Amino acid sequence: MFAFEKLTVYQKSVDFADQVASLTEQFPRGYGFLVDQLNRASLSVAANIAEGNGRFTKPDRRNFFGIARGSVQECVPLLEFAERRSLITHDRHGQLKADLEAIAKMLSGLINGLDKRST
Repeated sequence: MFAFEKLTVYQKSVDFADQVASLTEQFPRGYGFLVDQLNRASLSVAANIAEGNGRFTKPDRRNFFGIARGSVQECVPLLEFAERRSLITHDRHGQLKADLEAIAKMLSGLINGLDKRST
């Protein structure tokens, strides 16, 4: 097991990407652009946490964790658009947005914690 796999933020990010993949499978034809963008952004969160964890320097780690946090932010308007187009319910949108907020807070903690660690 890789060290990053033990991180709650990584596990929540993979869960989020899996939820998005299941959700977007139900989107009707004509929304392929949204399916692709939302799946890429959601999976990018976990992928960048993993890649950042594999880096040796704090600036490299911070960069990848920052990219992961940016991908979280990218998901917000995509989900809002999906809700506006009635592709997801208001309640589902709220649940997914709450998940994103929790992941963003954890990522901020991870980034801020880099300065407190010696590596």
